[in-house]
Amino acid sequence: MSEWIAVTGATGFIGQAICRLLHATGWQVRALVRSRVRTQLLQGIVDEWVPGDLGDREALKRLCTNAIAVVHCAGVVRGVDAQAFDRVNVDGVRNLVEVMSSQTKPARLLCFSSITAREPDLSFYAASKYRGEQVLEQQAGALNWIALRPPAVYGPGDREMLPLFRLMAKGIAPVFGEKDARFSMLHVEDIARLVVRWLQCGPVANGIYSLHDGRPGGYNWDDVTAIVSRLCRRPVRAISIPPFMLLVPAWVNRALARRLGYAPMLTPEKLRELRHPDWVCDNDAIRKVLDWQPELQLEDGLKNTPGWRPPLD
Repeated sequence: MSEWIAVTGATGFIGQAICRLLHATGWQVRALVRSRVRTQLLQGIVDEWVPGDLGDREALKRLCTNAIAVVHCAGVVRGVDAQAFDRVNVDGVRNLVEVMSSQTKPARLLCFSSITAREPDLSFYAASKYRGEQVLEQQAGALNWIALRPPAVYGPGDREMLPLFRLMAKGIAPVFGEKDARFSMLHVEDIARLVVRWLQCGPVANGIYSLHDGRPGGYNWDDVTAIVSRLCRRPVRAISIPPFMLLVPAWVNRALARRLGYAPMLTPEKLRELRHPDWVCDNDAIRKVLDWQPELQLEDGLKNTPGWRPPLD
């Protein structure tokens, strides 16, 4: 193939998986990058790097030139206030849409949102993802676009979910909300396969699509601990964490972040996301328009994910 695919957030967890599969299936990959140091992660995978960020319109023009599609993975997941999230998750989408719309032959756009966007009042992050979707719905004009709302994503290279699975492999599963809360999961390789399928299918109806791993109704903590127990051949105990044990550290963490200038992950808003009782997704719509079927439910996905459990005898 000679077509160029433009990617933002290429050096992130999901972006790396997508770029590797794009390269393996013959697409040429051009990626936006803020730091040249990060390019080593995809050496030999990305064909062309464009220095810049989502606030740099000239860089975005170079990124999108002659590309047939743009895969927008870049996003901010930690911050102290709404502005920290909106700069990238809202304004970044707007800048990208405006640059793409100004081109003679606009590319198609696939934009990663989040399942949290359906509950925008929960957190600054959720609100920013929702407003990013509104940019697409209200300002994308004639662009052909889709926005994806993935649930919790895990797999090789993950730094958010795998520490939890490593702890569970030792026999302890910390539960931050109700034990009967339900949530969907998705392996990162299934996301990458979906992106390739979207490219192969050609334009589909503009819209916002939820994703999950093919398990209707998702999982609860008993389901997850049972899966990890089978894979690790040991009992795993779910332990409920009282809200106050994390709420005070979350407030302190945010106060320190404002004073010291770092981007915190644990905040009161993040706790509200963690304690929400229903993060179950429905992927019927995306399955119908792309004829896409996820291949890895949680048990098989964990089997194919290295580094989270000790070697078995």
